[in-house]
Amino acid sequence: MADLQALVDALTESKRDVVEQVTTLTQAAMDQGVNAKEILQDGLIGGMMALGVRFKAGEAFIPEVFMAARAMNVGMEMLEDKLIEAGVEPTATVVLGTVKGDMHDIGKNLVAMMFTGAGLKVVDIGVDVPAEKFVEACKAEDAAICAMSALLTTTMPRIAEVIAACKEAGLTVKTLIGGAPITQAYADEIGADGFAPDAASAAEKAKELIGV
Repeated sequence: MADLQALVDALTESKRDVVEQVTTLTQAAMDQGVNAKEILQDGLIGGMMALGVRFKAGEAFIPEVFMAARAMNVGMEMLEDKLIEAGVEPTATVVLGTVKGDMHDIGKNLVAMMFTGAGLKVVDIGVDVPAEKFVEACKAEDAAICAMSALLTTTMPRIAEVIAACKEAGLTVKTLIGGAPITQAYADEIGADGFAPDAASAAEKAKELIGV
């Protein structure tokens, strides 16, 4: 039987040859007839979530997460046809962006990787995004979560504008916020549904918000 724990370990440890390891282990599991959904959930997603735990604990760093995310994407591409045949779809859709006036994207990109690693579909609408674009994207994608970040104290109020715009548009999306100056107290003040201090926590909070 294929060793999906080895796949989890490869992603969690995220060494230089992680892409090669994940490719080999994913192919081995497929060759042994393991269900594609099982490989995805118990191997690829399981590995990324375990890496997220290490990242939160300060035992893994951004380059490792980037390498693991690249390896996971390779594994998902290998499984794509089988997953489509099985009708496996992402748990939910998340619209993600950095608010207007803020051009920072490294943190956002890291969050996007962790969201994908948690089995969510990510629609990344970029940086310097006005409230109306968040609303338009959430409507177009039928998003379950609107996730936004601000890395500057001067752009923090833009988050409140997005939340207000979503409510005014009658959207039922859950709002999730983060960024260096953001706190739980601020999230409570502006009526955000969730706050996450880091990328791994963002993935966990997103799943909590949609009940998965």
